[in-house]
Parts: sequence; C-alpha cells; structure tokens
Amino acid sequence: MGTDDEKARRRLSRTPPLWASVAVLAFAGLCASFMFTLVVPLQAELPRLLNSSREDTTWVVTITLLVAAVATPISGRLGDMYGKRRVVVVLLALLVLGSLIAALSGSIVGVIIGRGLQGGVTGVIPLGIAIMRDILPPQRLGTAVALMSATMGVGGAIGMPVAALLAVHADWHTLFWLAAALGVVGLVLVFLFVPEDVLRSPGRLDIPGAIGLAIGLTGLLLFVSRGAEWGWTAPLTLVCIVGGVAVLLVWGWYQLRTTDPLLDLRVAARPAVLFTNIAAIGMGFALFASNVTFPQMLELPVVTGGFGLDMVGAALIVMPAGLVMMVISPLSGWLERTIGPRPLFTGGATAIVLAYVFVLLWSTEVWHILVANILIGVGIGFTFAAMPMIIMRSVPANETGASNGLNALFRSVGTSSASAVMGGVLAAMSVEVDGVALPTREAFQVCFWLAIAAGIVAVVLSLFIPRQRAVEAHPSLP
Repeated sequence: MGTDDEKARRRLSRTPPLWASVAVLAFAGLCASFMFTLVVPLQAELPRLLNSSREDTTWVVTITLLVAAVATPISGRLGDMYGKRRVVVVLLALLVLGSLIAALSGSIVGVIIGRGLQGGVTGVIPLGIAIMRDILPPQRLGTAVALMSATMGVGGAIGMPVAALLAVHADWHTLFWLAAALGVVGLVLVFLFVPEDVLRSPGRLDIPGAIGLAIGLTGLLLFVSRGAEWGWTAPLTLVCIVGGVAVLLVWGWYQLRTTDPLLDLRVAARPAVLFTNIAAIGMGFALFASNVTFPQMLELPVVTGGFGLDMVGAALIVMPAGLVMMVISPLSGWLERTIGPRPLFTGGATAIVLAYVFVLLWSTEVWHILVANILIGVGIGFTFAAMPMIIMRSVPANETGASNGLNALFRSVGTSSASAVMGGVLAAMSVEVDGVALPTREAFQVCFWLAIAAGIVAVVLSLFIPRQRAVEAHPSLP
C-alpha cells in the first residue's frame, strides 16, 4: 500500500509516455519564451508600421512584460487549485487569441491588446515544472526541470533570428501568424500528451489578492521599465513607484491575514525560497543584459567601435547561448542530483560573472562576444535549472505552481530592470554619428560592470541558501 500521493503519481504516469509529456511541456515553454523576442527585430520600424509615436509603440514590448509578470504567479495559484494542465490549456488559448488579434490588426491598439494576451502564456513554464514534479520519479525530475528551465533562454535565442528573417523578407503580420500556429500546435500536443491533474489544492481564488498584486506589480514594473523615458523624478514615475510599493505592502499585510491567500508568504519567507527569489532578480538582470548589449555591439558601425553586422548576423551570434542551455540540461540534471541544487546555482552564477569579466577585458573580435555569450548560456542553464529544484524542495507539493510562479516573477523583475537600466546607460552615454545617437564603448563597459555586480550579488545570496538533502518529488512539509 502506498501513500495517496504515490497512488496519484501512478495514475498520472500510466499514459501517455513520460518522455512525450516532458517534450510537449518543453515545446510549450519554447513558445512562451519566443513571445519576448517576437517583435524585437521590428522595434525600430514599429512607429512607421503602426503610424504611431515611438513612445506609444514601446508599449508593444512593455505590455508583454507587464502581463507576464502579473499573470505568472496568479496562473500558478490557479493551477494548484483547478489543475495545472487546464490552466496551461487556457494560457495557450490566450496566446492563440492574442496572436490572431495582432495579426488581423493594423492599428497600435489591436497589436498592444494582442501582445498583452501573448504575455500571459509565460505562466506555462512554472506550471510545466510543477506538472513534472507531479508525474516524474525523483531520479528523472532534475533533468526534466533543467530542460524546461532552459526553454526560457532557448525560445528567445532561436526566435530572434527567425523573427529577424521574417521581418526582413515578409510582412510583419507573419510574425503573429507564426505565433498563432505555434499556439495551436501546442494546444493539440498538450491535449494528446499531458495527463490530467489529480494532485490539487482545493480552495477559493483570492480575488482581492490577485487585484492587489496586479496593481502593485504594475506600478513597480512601470517605474522600472518606463522611468528612464518619463524621467526618474517625474510625477508619473514617482506615483508608480510610491503607489506600487504602498499597494504591495498592504497586499502583503492582507495575505498574512486572509484564509486561502493567493500566495502563502510564510512559505515564501523560508530562507531557501527567499534567498533564491532575490537571487533570481540578479540572474534575470544578467540574462537580459546580454540580450540588450550584445546585439547592439554587433550591429554598431565599425567606425564607432562596433562590428557592423546586420540584424540576422547579430542574432545568429547571440543564438548559441540558448542552444547551450538546452544541450547542457542533462548535465544540469545530473549535477543537481549529484551535488545538489545550491552548489549548481552558485557555480552557474559564478560562470556568468566570469563571462562578463571576459567580455569586459576582451571585446574587440566577434568571437569574443560569441565565447562570452556561450559562457553566459552555461551559467543561466545551471542557475535556471537549480532555482526550481531549490523551490520545490522547500515548499509543499500543493504550492508548487504558485511558488514557481513567484520565482518566475522575480526573474521578470530582473529582466525588466536590465532593459530599463541598460537602455538608460546606452542612451545617456552616446554620441551623434551622421545625425544618429550611437552608444560609446564606455557605455557598454558600464553595462558589463552592472551585470558583474548583479552576478556577484546572486553568488553571495546563493551561499545563504540552506543546504538541502535529496527528497522525493512530493515532500510533505509543514
């Protein structure tokens, strides 16, 4: 006779094959991460294509980040309550709907609405990790989680050159038709190969908690992502940060006192979870710092110290980092089982610091950027594989979705911060060449120093994460 959890896992793992379920969830993760780089090659052309100001078209990118950050922890909680597979299906359906709206729209309003709906699909990554915890035996969980975590970098890395090629050789609407097609394929595969949930946490949806979290995070992320453009001391910017922090404080007070909270902050305050989530900000910052700086360095004219590559060439140099993340996922899983997730996290964060030190010292050849980017891929692959395992070893099985969603939220704060900070530095330290403002080499060096600092903070925080013993996929924690 086994425990209820063991019986549930046996029912879940009868059919379909576990390898097929993992592969389908990884494909869904690739689709989700692709949404972040989908319109990157079009950013400079969006004002002309949508007949709008540059300030308005920046929302085509910003709205996706905002919705992703807000929706990810909420969808994780919904998955724990109503079934993770069911919520994955809903999120993929929203991806298809948003892509169709943007593909059929010629106005900025339609595109922004569509991009917002696309942002919600980011929640499939932490939900996919939670499903893996439910269906996989412990000895296979680490490798599968590493693969799923790698999709956060792989989808963007592969998607950027694909999006660049389509942007150059096809109508821009094609990008959204491609996204819709990927979403449909993902939906069909999930229905066929991902089993129904039997491990759920009954309760009610904390609607006031969801609204409070959405308002607070929106204020905070608007400050981070738009502060440089609006002015860091502008009234609107200050309202966003002060209002966002105030709402989050009230939200935290409410979460500690309500029954069935959206997020159990007592669990989130456990040292392993807390330090991992704070370190995740640094990892998100380090990942997106390379996505912002390396393509610009590669595309800058040679006369200004760049390499003069076109958009597609630059994307191909950046792409190997994501491929490395996927290739090393079996190694990440083996290391996690062998040495534990905390040393894996520390080693990955150290690799990222070394990568930025390398490019700070040597960045005069294209292969220098390639080597640094590959090393960043190794570091991100290790850290992104370790973080969910640390979280899952520290929280009850019925809070896996929400806790992984919260970790994804902290990474989103890091990526949004990197986008704002790096963009501000490159804009502030620029020179005019033929009437165009171009970043200087010194600007890139400042960005690399900032990324090094973020990486060092993550390394130090990882040392405070308590060591964890190997546990089964369903630890029963108080």
